[in-house]
Amino acid sequence: MANTWFQFQHFRVNQDRCAMKISTDAVMLGALAKALSPREILDVGTGTGVIALMLAQRFPLARVQAVEIDPEAAAQALDNFRSSTFSDRMQLWEGRFQDFAAQQNYDLIVSNPPYFPDHLKSSDMQRNMALHTDELSFEDLLGKVAQLLKEDGQFWIILPPRQMQDFRKEAEQHGLFLGVKYTLQDKPGKRIQREICAFSRNQNEVETSAIFIKNEDGSPHESYANLVRGFLLGF
Repeated sequence: MANTWFQFQHFRVNQDRCAMKISTDAVMLGALAKALSPREILDVGTGTGVIALMLAQRFPLARVQAVEIDPEAAAQALDNFRSSTFSDRMQLWEGRFQDFAAQQNYDLIVSNPPYFPDHLKSSDMQRNMALHTDELSFEDLLGKVAQLLKEDGQFWIILPPRQMQDFRKEAEQHGLFLGVKYTLQDKPGKRIQREICAFSRNQNEVETSAIFIKNEDGSPHESYANLVRGFLLGF
């Protein structure tokens, strides 16, 4: 998935100027995140813009606002938005999410956030910005989301299980509670690589489901194929 562009069924994502390329994480979040008839959607740390584009495709009545701190990624995401058939419903704001001044609250907020501590940094400054929490801590992310999420809104995020455990505790401090959890595994019986979770202001019993990328023979698992159908070529 490290090509300079990635072709979906209904749009193309150029990614040569982005530190983080199209990933299974982003595609899964874009395919799963939902709210009841959302009209205002916010993508925090949009990167290439792929999640925002998938949400624009899934919710044709919604306006999609994206935020991106990295100037190169922001410029490329904006180009990707403008070249799509959803361009009239998509906007991009460049800067720190902490400084984002929204004009309204949102029905659906999504984020594929950085989650590595700063001591693991590399010499690639653009990649560090995309991966490391010192530019956007969980506390800062949740504090802003709590301000911008509508009372009946949904906040979706993808993280490794260990980081999701920490995130869930922090979310509760901001009045946001886990309601839906998907686990993502390469194959049945393999370790859980990611959790895709929805948080809201309601405290309900948590709904859990498992997604597997592949069957034992390497073919796409039904749970994965059903999600990417309509997005990825070949599905």
